[in-house]
Amino acid sequence: MSFIKRVLSTVTGIFVFLIICFFGLIILGALFGGTSEELVEVKPNSVLNLKLDFPIQDYAGKTIYKEYPFLNEDKKNGLFNLVNAIKYAKTDDKIKGISIENNFIMAGISQTKTLRDALLDFKDSGKFIVAYADIYTQKDYYLSSVADTVYINPVGMMEFKGLYTERLYFKDFQEKSGVKMEVVRHGKYKSAVEPFLENEMSDNNRQQISVYLNGLWSEIKKEVSEARNIPVERLDIIADSLLARTPNLAVKSNLVDKIAYHDEYINGLKNAVGITTGKKLHHVSVEDYAQHVAPKLKSYSSKNKIAVIYAEGDIIYGEGEIGVVGHITMNESIKKARDDERVKAIVLRVNSPGGSALASELIWREIELTKKVKPVIVSMGDLAASGGYYIATNADKVIAESTTITGSIGVFGTLPNFKNLADNMGINAEQVVTNTNAVTYSVFEPLNENQYKYIKEGVIDVYSLFTKRVAEGRNLTAEQVEEIAQGRVWIGNDALERGLVDELGGLDLALKYAAEAAEIDDYKIREYPVFEKNLDEMLETFGLAKAKEQILAEELGDENYKLIKEVKRLSQKKGVQLLFPFSTEIK
Repeated sequence: MSFIKRVLSTVTGIFVFLIICFFGLIILGALFGGTSEELVEVKPNSVLNLKLDFPIQDYAGKTIYKEYPFLNEDKKNGLFNLVNAIKYAKTDDKIKGISIENNFIMAGISQTKTLRDALLDFKDSGKFIVAYADIYTQKDYYLSSVADTVYINPVGMMEFKGLYTERLYFKDFQEKSGVKMEVVRHGKYKSAVEPFLENEMSDNNRQQISVYLNGLWSEIKKEVSEARNIPVERLDIIADSLLARTPNLAVKSNLVDKIAYHDEYINGLKNAVGITTGKKLHHVSVEDYAQHVAPKLKSYSSKNKIAVIYAEGDIIYGEGEIGVVGHITMNESIKKARDDERVKAIVLRVNSPGGSALASELIWREIELTKKVKPVIVSMGDLAASGGYYIATNADKVIAESTTITGSIGVFGTLPNFKNLADNMGINAEQVVTNTNAVTYSVFEPLNENQYKYIKEGVIDVYSLFTKRVAEGRNLTAEQVEEIAQGRVWIGNDALERGLVDELGGLDLALKYAAEAAEIDDYKIREYPVFEKNLDEMLETFGLAKAKEQILAEELGDENYKLIKEVKRLSQKKGVQLLFPFSTEIK
């Protein structure tokens, strides 16, 4: 009995200790959570440090903790917060220039282009931009090529070799594991499900990936050529022969200006801002500047607002979160903007590969209703494909970047099947039915002819509706849509030629058209959606609980976890899908 008492007292003590720790953290958050602004000070002759080694999303997200409002988060390190910070720095007398350092930038190519365009605009002020890296990845160099002077470490490395992407195929894996995906698709280019059907890439898929990659590479070469005054043809020779792989070769190829150690680079920065070598260089990170300094420089007093609603990530049926477009969250945001009299127009910023056909249609419908009340302009980011294009197609105007991936007008459905796995494990499933088609589908039985027929009908119905939405929204004939559909992917330049978008540009251009359509000259931006978190998610934030994905990544390692995550992502696409047909990781 005494042993049980000791155990119970120990357990109780641990529980009380955890409760005290938890509420202690909450109190600390309440006491110190709002003081960080005072710690960020921009001194005269400062340099803005553009270090972008964190995942960059179009929208950093505003999060509300209903039970603990003092923990609410309104992060300002999203893509357009960073762009605004660069814009504000252009007119900030305390900022003398920008330093781009050792990034390993975690952003898409269109996002990187948006930042690069902001840097080009910054240069109009006459202030300097310099760049330094131990290792330049291709995206790092694409961004850094705008600099007045590009530095590299004497023992550094540089990638300038062209683009590639990799696709995993699971046909043999399915046969060996006994887990199979039943697939129904429509559109000869709709190859999102191809990895479940083949061991090798189809000619159609290889063709569209090749066109897409070459289109992106052409844009990168063109802009690097302009910045470095190197002919485009010469850049291809440099890439083909790896003529920039070492610091000396990079300088010889004119991609880099100087070879120096980091301390020498810092001394160069001191000289640029006019301070002596022995004095400390004052710099501020772009994240801190965007969060605490740049917003204060706004002086707008207008009551007019333009809502910017971010549709970023896979489209799902249900609630959304940061990086996931849920139809409930999206439609609530659209309704709030529509019903707010101060909001005069809406810009829908789409950065999505698509997803659920049903969710896409529901979002499309909400946009259609909103268009009758106030203007809706679409701005496309890295990706506005399939379902991402579906929700954009009925806007009053559609703006894409030249490097935006869009189109992919096609449909597929997937169903996981464990028949072979069950057989191998000695499991047999038996059904008892009242009607012929009572069993819609069983994961323990192969897809029969009737089931395939009905699913195929559903897929074709969605495809017909999708193409109809595109035809009506873009003022095209059914024949014109069919020529550019079939799941085919286009980049922004090609999409413009084919009538899928109206103009090339970024969010600024979309805001300009929104203001013109609403007939307003000045406005403030209101960002949506606002996300709500519960207690479990708050515990994860404090490190008191780990997400299962985090545990798996730690146990399996990054590469193995990546493989499992890709299989899981594809296998979770239940129902009819409007999804981008291949991986978008460009290397």
